[in-house]
Amino acid sequence: MLEIGAKAPDFTLFDKDGNSVSLSGFLGKKVVLYFYPKDNTPGCTRQACAFAASFEAFKSLDAVVIGVSKDSVASHAKFAAKHDLPFILLADPELEAIKAYDVWQEKKLYGKVSMGVVRTTYVIDENGVIEKAMPKVKPDTNAAEILAYLTGDK
Repeated sequence: MLEIGAKAPDFTLFDKDGNSVSLSGFLGKKVVLYFYPKDNTPGCTRQACAFAASFEAFKSLDAVVIGVSKDSVASHAKFAAKHDLPFILLADPELEAIKAYDVWQEKKLYGKVSMGVVRTTYVIDENGVIEKAMPKVKPDTNAAEILAYLTGDK
């Protein structure tokens, strides 16, 4: 988990349309950067749909929402189309940003240990500094918690 107050590691990844997107391109805006395990799984779908439902509210706060997983560009394109996701999805199959943000960790499921993405959300301020770090977020409440934080309600 990266520390609050640390400079957010820059990265350049491809979005669902194959466009190159760099974190540094969003200086001057708040960035909600959320990492999730896999497209089209129940929890990840609920989390993405919750961010989509709140998208206009994030936009009104001049905040950019970016979802990152190790899925491919093609997988992201299908996921975004299927669920009408209006925000940026970035493909990180090489785990570049996933490892830089320390979300590639050991996970235990049914007694089996494996490496995977731990669902984590960061809020990055207008100067590219980590303002809030939320590890092991819940898919159903993550978007609302971030929105409440950004509006000062929580």
